[in-house]
Formats: sequence, C-alpha cells, structure tokens
Amino acid sequence: SDYRLKENVDYDWDATTRLKQLKPAKFNWIADESNTLVDGFLAHEVSSVVPEAITGTKDAMKDEEYEVTPAVEEVRDADDNITTEAVAAVMGTRSVPDYQGIDQSKLVPLLIKTIQELESRITALEG
Repeated sequence: SDYRLKENVDYDWDATTRLKQLKPAKFNWIADESNTLVDGFLAHEVSSVVPEAITGTKDAMKDEEYEVTPAVEEVRDADDNITTEAVAAVMGTRSVPDYQGIDQSKLVPLLIKTIQELESRITALEG
C-alpha cells in the first residue's frame, strides 16, 4: 500500500531465519468428508513467527445463543377463537470454539525476501 501511510521502513532484516521457523503441514479438514490432504499451516504455530497473519487466540471459546425450543405462533380457528397460544422461543447459551484464522497473503513478503536473500547467496557463491 501507499508509502505515505508507513513509517520506520526497514529493508535490512533476516527473512530466511524467520521463514525456517514456519512449519508447513499436510492435513485434512475435519468437516471435509473426502479427507483430501491439503497444504497449509496451523495458525497457532504461525502466530509466533508472523503474528500479523493470525486472527484470534489459540483455544479461545465464545458464548453463542441458540434456540432450545422454537417459538409457536398463535393459531385461530374459522370463528377467530385462539386454538393455540403463542409461545416465545426458549433460548439458551452455550460455549463454542472461537477459531483462529490465517491470512496467508501476509506470508508473501517473508517469502519474497527469503528468495532475494537466497538469490544473493547463490550469486556470491557463483562469483
């Protein structure tokens, strides 16, 4: 994004060392019945290396409201007599996982800087 929005710009940092701390993995999603293996990361493992790529907190939970008993609408017969009284829904609260997420696009600068560092090392070795 625009340079005018940034300060403390530093081009001299060690991306290769940081990149080597990442642990790419193969896994399948629990909800995916095909059990197809995909490549990716576990968010909590990336958080210490590229924290800006991660949203949420490891093992976080959140309260969620849910319907225990659905609402019942009032029913009237042909003579406009109430045959079924209206009843409000009965709601409950339960604790559910508040999952972490990862924005893998935030890893791109680290990858590009590592490629540049490796290219520089290769050039030095060839020279």
